[in-house]
Formats: sequence, structure tokens, C-alpha cells
Amino acid sequence: MMFWLKKVISQLFMPIPLVVLLLLFCILMLRNRKRVRVVLAVAVVILVFLTSSVGSNLLTASLENQYRVNNQAIAAGCLVMVLGSGHDDEIPGGAVHQLSATALVRLTEGVRQYQLGKDCILIVSGWGGSASKTPHAKIMAAAAMQFGIPKDRIITFPLARDTIEEAQYLKWDVGSYPFRLVTSATHMPRSMAIFQGQGLSPEAAPTDFITRQGYWWQLDANNLLSSQRAIHEYVGRLWLKLKYESD
Repeated sequence: MMFWLKKVISQLFMPIPLVVLLLLFCILMLRNRKRVRVVLAVAVVILVFLTSSVGSNLLTASLENQYRVNNQAIAAGCLVMVLGSGHDDEIPGGAVHQLSATALVRLTEGVRQYQLGKDCILIVSGWGGSASKTPHAKIMAAAAMQFGIPKDRIITFPLARDTIEEAQYLKWDVGSYPFRLVTSATHMPRSMAIFQGQGLSPEAAPTDFITRQGYWWQLDANNLLSSQRAIHEYVGRLWLKLKYESD
């Protein structure tokens, strides 16, 4: 119940649902023109800010600048954990093609990190959700094998629904053994906080950087997507803080 409640509440803070709610609010208050003007102005400002490179970069850079790309060699017996990020069972062509763009970038970096060590184990995670027949971890594992990782060097956590559960499954499986954590750069600060909060020893290996330079006056859907991903992380950090403070 708490898992789905978190999903629903977080959606209310995403750019498009938020702007739509503000516009619906305006429709309900058409008789009060002064309030409608204020709400419409707020909606326009939010949309312009989040679709501009200035706004999206302001939101993403503070997250992505916390950890650098990791090119350090890993000692023998290493663990590399790649956090999941969705796939589509219906896409033909094999596991690599079924992965979302974010999942593919994460897995590619995970394979690179795997190759930086000796006798490494690659850990992939993620459940299937209600719309998928196959757990995401299974698709990630199949794609990793297509990249040349032996099946016996891969561990899957197919029941982990979010980052908190991914950390819990890892703790149950390997304890406090050091490992290299691979996820998107915007997601890395929250992931590190979660894994360290579980008493684990992650070493950050961020990828999927989305902060991009652009014309300040150009409003773009890609900027809106970057802003949404950053807002998702800020809301997640707030939820994490409230959850553990309440616990």
C-alpha cells in the first residue's frame, strides 16, 4: 500500500500533472478572474522554467555534480550492481532492444565497470510491474549475456520494486561487502543515501548524465523530461527523509 501511495503522491509533483491540475483549477474558478490570472501565470512560469535549459540544468546539475565518472580499477572478487529502469516485453529483437534507454545506458556502464575488475559478479535488479510478463532483472541479465557476461557471473533480484528494496535484497545476499553501484547520475545521490543507510558499502559509478548546454531562450521537451527526472529525485529524497524520520 505504501509503495503505491508513494507513486501516486509523487506524480502530483511532476511537471505535466502539476500544470494540468493548475489549469483544471482555473476552469473551476472562471468566475473569479483575478485568481484565475494568478494561477495561469504560475502555470506558465512553471512550464517555461522547466522546459528551458536554464531551469532544467539548474535542477539536474546539483544532483549530477556530486559524483564523477568512475574509471578506477576494481580489486579481484568485485561486485557491480546495476539498478533497473524499465523495459517493454512487446518489442521484438531480444533483451537489449527491450530495455528502456535509461536501463540500456546503465547496463552498458555496468558492463564497463565489470570489465574494470577481476572475477567480478554483475548484479541486476527490478520487478516486472503490473504491465510486464517478465521481471526487469531477467531482461537485464539476458541483455548482459548478449554483451558477453557469462550467466554464472550474474545475480538477479527480480522482486525488488524500488531502490530501497534493491538495497535490502543486496544486504540479505552479500552483507556489507564493498561493491560498485551503477545508476543514473541524477539518481546517484539518493541511491547512495539509501544503500549507506542500510549499512552497505557502495562506491558510486554514475552514468546517464543529462545536464546539457543549450540556448536559454529555447523551450524544449527534452529539457522538460530532464526537469521531471530531477524533480522525481528531489521528491524521493523528501519522501526518504520523512519516512525514516517517522520511523
